[in-house]
Amino acid sequence: MRLQGSALRLTIFVGEHDTWHRRPLYHEIVHRAHQQGLAGASVLHGIEGYGASSRIHTARILSLSEDLPLAIIIVDASDKIRAFLPQLDELVTEGLVILDEVEVIRYVGRPAPSGEDDEGRP
Repeated sequence: MRLQGSALRLTIFVGEHDTWHRRPLYHEIVHRAHQQGLAGASVLHGIEGYGASSRIHTARILSLSEDLPLAIIIVDASDKIRAFLPQLDELVTEGLVILDEVEVIRYVGRPAPSGEDDEGRP
């Protein structure tokens, strides 16, 4: 896949305990993005944050909160990202979804070892 120049960055902010049919929500979003052929997705684990509920979630040892923030970041061509947005309407019931225009400078993958699929399975 080739990706260079103007693109969109889709960032989805959710909690680590958010689920979709008893599976982690971030897992479902990443797998749907992969199935739709988007260029890539990363899930970043936050150590502290708050959202629309104004409840602070933190990783500090004395805190009672364990539902830490996650950011799922996906970058691809504008048309591919926009085609993916309806899936998020279904999946994200609490959280924040944002789009940013970005410029891709370099996008290079590592070839899969022979005999493995895209997810590293034999």
